[in-house]
Amino acid sequence: MKQLRARFRAFIETNKQYPVLIALASGLYPLLYYCNTNFALINSWVQFTFLTLLFLVFPIIIFYSIYFVIYYIDIFKKYKTHVFTILSFSWFGFLLLLSTKGLKLKLLAIILLLAFSFGVVLRKHLNKIIVLQLFLAAFVSLKLVPDIYRNFTYSDAWKNQPDDIENVVFKNRPNIYVIQPDGYANFSELKKSPYNFDNSDFESFLESKKFKLYPNFRSNYYSTLSSNSSMFSMKHHYYNNTNKSYYEIYNSRDHIVGDNSVLSIFKNNDYKTFLLLHKSYLVVNRPKLAYDYCNIKYNELPFLDRGFSIDKAIENELSYLIKDNTSTKNFFFIEQISPGHIPTLKSTSKGKEVERETYLKELKEANSWLKSTISSIEENDNNAIIIIIADHGGFVGLEYTLESKIKQENEDLVKTVFTTACAIKWPSGNAPNYDSKLKTNVNLFRILFTYLSGNESYLKNLQEDKSFLIIDQGAPLGVYESIDDDGNVVFNRHSK
Repeated sequence: MKQLRARFRAFIETNKQYPVLIALASGLYPLLYYCNTNFALINSWVQFTFLTLLFLVFPIIIFYSIYFVIYYIDIFKKYKTHVFTILSFSWFGFLLLLSTKGLKLKLLAIILLLAFSFGVVLRKHLNKIIVLQLFLAAFVSLKLVPDIYRNFTYSDAWKNQPDDIENVVFKNRPNIYVIQPDGYANFSELKKSPYNFDNSDFESFLESKKFKLYPNFRSNYYSTLSSNSSMFSMKHHYYNNTNKSYYEIYNSRDHIVGDNSVLSIFKNNDYKTFLLLHKSYLVVNRPKLAYDYCNIKYNELPFLDRGFSIDKAIENELSYLIKDNTSTKNFFFIEQISPGHIPTLKSTSKGKEVERETYLKELKEANSWLKSTISSIEENDNNAIIIIIADHGGFVGLEYTLESKIKQENEDLVKTVFTTACAIKWPSGNAPNYDSKLKTNVNLFRILFTYLSGNESYLKNLQEDKSFLIIDQGAPLGVYESIDDDGNVVFNRHSK
């Protein structure tokens, strides 16, 4: 122990520069911080390799190159401590900016100015700065351990089906379009508080197109990732996670756009599968795609993307794909990030009244887009099944979406999280008599596959129509049943 302390003290007091160590120290904490706060966005080997190169390997090359120049040019030798201290602060600040706000030039200029100032003033304390940076890296690495462990030990057993539905054989094989307008509240709830919106014009449009509207329909989970993971797996996952800093299930994007029961069933029945995305949110971590086609290519994705930098116009490409694939049976999943929902964080909310008005404005724009998209499909494929199904509610009535993590006494504020639009155009306008069982997202595809196969035995294994939230304030941290099978607001802790 004494020997270790002596070495530590000798390192603190030495004037020798260690360019590789300086580079590692300046990049390691920003790298681990970014991984800790964005684990679900970067948990692929391609992204991890890129981040390692950017945060560690690249600065090592730069720092060592500068050290080499200084060592062989006498005029620079007396400034070597200044240079490396300034470099340490500059790279550390730049990477933290990149990890939190992205490349903001004004902020970068301020950081570089501060780095120069600190570098000059604290040039005699470079090794202490290195120790501090390494201490920060060690601290955040401890927070990463649970995520890393869970990522390697995570089990997909919850996705296993209770029957042989994955071997279902379709007797009817129409083209199928599932259109998901993000955060679109159910038509029955839009009429009520806190939405108080007259959506009769769009409802009339749908009815004129022979859509059946499903009042009081809702999601089982509160977010796009948790809701769609369950929907495409046709099973409940109950979040599989109660980490307070992370409210999504692990590998959720892989469950949605990667191998899942729904896509497997379509492919087993010789369907070609298409994924059309408005934004890159569902593919931002580059999961292995199980779809035959996706309109967003991975070489388009920035490595530090958070899922919203790419904006695709879906309608024109959809028309082209329909016309170009008339010889196959096709399944389309189309996601449009509108109307969306109120802000996630309290710090970005403008208050519930302003956010309500913003949401309703986006809802009107979503209606226009839906009308155009539906009309385009019907012009090119008038015998298809078209399903409109949102992923969750708009959270209107709350100040911000994460407020839903606080135990709510007001039933309307619970329902606003889960209320979800659902409308289906069945062939010839004839819905099956068991569609009354269609109440929540998790059972959508099981009921659809029952219809396509004519085998009603699959209805014996419908999942429970309950809605769940992770609550972290007002009650012990855990998963709670918020709405029961009958649509009643409840508050029951879920035990797995």
